[in-house]
Amino acid sequence: MQKRKLGNSNLQVNPVGLGCMGFSHASGDPVDNKTAVKTLRQAYEMGYDFFDTAEAYTGLFPDGSISYNEELVGQALHNVRDKVVIATKMGVHHNDDLSLRLDSRPQTIRQSVESSLKRLETDYIDLYYQHRIDPNVEPETVAETMNQLMKEGKIRYWGISEATGDYLRRANAVCPVTAIENRYSMMARWHESIFPVCEELNIAYVAFSPMANGFLTGKYTPDTKFEGKQDYRAGMPQYTQEGYDKAKALLELLTGMAEEKQATMGQLSLAWMLCKKPYIVPIPGSRKPERLRENFEAGNIVLTQEEISMIDSRLETMRFEVFGGHSAK
Repeated sequence: MQKRKLGNSNLQVNPVGLGCMGFSHASGDPVDNKTAVKTLRQAYEMGYDFFDTAEAYTGLFPDGSISYNEELVGQALHNVRDKVVIATKMGVHHNDDLSLRLDSRPQTIRQSVESSLKRLETDYIDLYYQHRIDPNVEPETVAETMNQLMKEGKIRYWGISEATGDYLRRANAVCPVTAIENRYSMMARWHESIFPVCEELNIAYVAFSPMANGFLTGKYTPDTKFEGKQDYRAGMPQYTQEGYDKAKALLELLTGMAEEKQATMGQLSLAWMLCKKPYIVPIPGSRKPERLRENFEAGNIVLTQEEISMIDSRLETMRFEVFGGHSAK
């Protein structure tokens, strides 16, 4: 499995990283700390070397206590710190109604980085993202703050999540951006327009929700019972009957190709983007060791450019209802 270089940095990672969010946030009640730390450590032992978390990834245990995702990552990896790349994020807080409160002011960034360093049990962060664009703070201001943090040794590189082309160019002109972290999957392709900017500026594309919040594994249907109000998938449009029906043709395509490749549907959806662009690194998440291993092995699956072109041409004929604010085509 050949490692991938993250943009303009000297960070080298395996093709599939681990999105750690689900251990604490958005996938039901948080996993108990002991089990979560054990599973994250198992992921490292499987070969994962790129772990993605955020200060906003928190959840409530039944007793009302809080699960801090960064703490789990820190506990699992503190004694192998020099062997892994840890990414975390700042600038987002969740309101009670699940809406986002954005704050990327310099003083907030500085407060956040200090808290993240403590929770991660480290004295530096490899890749520090602005979690969402704050309309009240100019990109140049964020970039200059990140530049100062790099000079101070608190972060090694920085990135932007849910970046736009214009914002990315403006920020990069002040302090080179190493990676963007945007939604991307077979069902969510609206950010492909930013690929040329990534190529021009030598910026990695870290793909979150690369299996459309689990939909492309083929293991969930509209009848699936998700885990209560802390599992956000229950309200996602792809899991309504209408959304599911619109995606049936894609599921059939994946089923046939997966059998041909002796792979799972989820692995095939990851291999599609890995073989599409050398600078894409998907970060699927799971709480289950067997699923973590399955996802990681997608880095060994090879699709030809002809197969990718065939998939892309089929996708152009399909419409999806998918979480992320778009009806994708």
